[in-house]
Amino acid sequence: MSELLKSFEKKMKDSLGSLERDLSSIRTGRAHANMLDLLKVEVYGQAMPIKQLSSISTPDHQTLSLQVWDQNNVKFIEKSIRESDLNLNPLVDGQIIRVPVPKLSEERRKELTKIVSQQSEKIKISIRNIRREGMDKIKKDNKDKIISDDENKKFANELQKITDNYIKLIEDKIKQKEKDILTV
Repeated sequence: MSELLKSFEKKMKDSLGSLERDLSSIRTGRAHANMLDLLKVEVYGQAMPIKQLSSISTPDHQTLSLQVWDQNNVKFIEKSIRESDLNLNPLVDGQIIRVPVPKLSEERRKELTKIVSQQSEKIKISIRNIRREGMDKIKKDNKDKIISDDENKKFANELQKITDNYIKLIEDKIKQKEKDILTV
């Protein structure tokens, strides 16, 4: 049965990883390569992530630099960045795209913290659904006499502890991201 708990913990860990990826793409007023992770570019007949079409670096804390590998993709990448909701204005210089990252206004910072909050709620719901799925499995195994009543309680308590731990990790990550966003 501990294998079952491990499988549910792995699902929770995957959900937390998803949150981390989503949070890394949210602007904090500083340039970081992950800002563009969620942007897709329509090239070669499909939507591809920018990082598969260029190398992204941060020469300073206010600028992103993209070295585009195929000259033909420069205009598509520029368009994708310009039309995104990141409010960025890329500058093209041959196969290099420089993206100045402006400082965030107070209003935009508040909007971003709301977005972060919404994302955290989605992940918390996901974690709770995983917990519910686990509890249902434990109850079913108890009903089918696969596990005893004592094991039922033990596994239910362990699953709750795992859930509480992941909810706390999510809250800690959200607090840190909000602090990063609100810090000028």
